[in-house]
Amino acid sequence: MGFGLIATLIQLYVIVIFVRIMFTWFPISSGTPAARIEHVLGSVTDPVLRQIRRIIPPVRLGGMALDLSPIVLIVIATILLRTL
Repeated sequence: MGFGLIATLIQLYVIVIFVRIMFTWFPISSGTPAARIEHVLGSVTDPVLRQIRRIIPPVRLGGMALDLSPIVLIVIATILLRTL
């Protein structure tokens, strides 16, 4: 694989992460096309995000939690892109 292809795949993965983040902002009814898209996005991003959450768990903010794993993954992807 060339560096251009690897860079493109990393950029696409970052876009998928951003879309996944946006899906978490809105309630999605099960059985809808949006729910199927969210499931696919989750199956692509969750394995990596789960590993990051093991190291950096979500930060508690009162009654809710802030998941920093997508931010960490985007930073890692950006660093990888700059080294290619």
